[in-house]
Amino acid sequence: MKWAIRIVFAILAILVIAFLVLRVPDTDPEMMRARWGGEPSQYVEIGNGVTVHLRDEGARVGLPIILLHGSNADLHTWEPWVEGLKATHRIIRFDQVGHGLTGPDPSGDYSRANYAADVIEVADALGVEKFILGGNSMGGKHALAVASAYPDRIAGLILVDAGGAPQAEVEALMDPAELEADDGGNIGFAIARMPGINRIAEHITPRSLIKQSLEQSVSNKAVVTEEAVDRYWQLLRYPGNRAATMARFSADYEPLTKEEIAAITVPSLILWGDEDRLIPVEAGQWLDQTMPASSLVVYPQIGHLPHEEAPAVTLADVKAWLASFEVAAPEG
Repeated sequence: MKWAIRIVFAILAILVIAFLVLRVPDTDPEMMRARWGGEPSQYVEIGNGVTVHLRDEGARVGLPIILLHGSNADLHTWEPWVEGLKATHRIIRFDQVGHGLTGPDPSGDYSRANYAADVIEVADALGVEKFILGGNSMGGKHALAVASAYPDRIAGLILVDAGGAPQAEVEALMDPAELEADDGGNIGFAIARMPGINRIAEHITPRSLIKQSLEQSVSNKAVVTEEAVDRYWQLLRYPGNRAATMARFSADYEPLTKEEIAAITVPSLILWGDEDRLIPVEAGQWLDQTMPASSLVVYPQIGHLPHEEAPAVTLADVKAWLASFEVAAPEG
């Protein structure tokens, strides 16, 4: 019996030592703001004690464009589009709660409704009444949610490999063999969904895991630069963001219903990479079939981040679509 107790204590000691050795601490907020939140960043207070890190750039004419990043990304993901659009449009992008330099939601509310409300609160804080709303992945789901809940505020949508479609509807369009072969697409997101393991990942988050996760998300590997991996890794470890990530992935997925999406009547541009392993191109096809005023563009040999993987061609398509709007209302 004594030997058994000694063995148990020895195992526990090894686990504690391993945890202490492998543990990756949070990053320092001031250092992160200095590296990733310099000019032209702003820090704007909205409701419920949230201070949002945002950038508000470009021409102060026409309809503003607000851009929402995807899960575990940040406002920097839109840099190529901002550079290509800011001469002619006002571009607003911000780190959503649980991400980037905004950090966790003080109330721990990572519901679809709260994310949608935050978009409206950011717009209100900046004096923007009506706007075009774009989003990638999770940000696309939130863009759809805003258009559904606040239709009077949205002039148009740009959906880039967007979440939010009902899974059963999308799977009905997919080949059964494709469904059978689905491997989840991303090791980081898979770990975040594993009960118990995800709690360990709050403290043990190696840079190599973040690099592998990003590589699995894209087809154009040139976007997986050392700086990009550093940014994802460092901002994930901004205090509270890892716990927020696990809370989001532990909650039930909140898609919109077919009826809610069909009721979104604003002009909508849907962009998709045909090699997206996270949200299949069939989701884009379903959105295009369901939304009454949409157009779909699919990019061959592109993955989950077309705005980064193919910035020139996606920008050209966005500019052509924006040109279809008549003279926009003045800044709200």
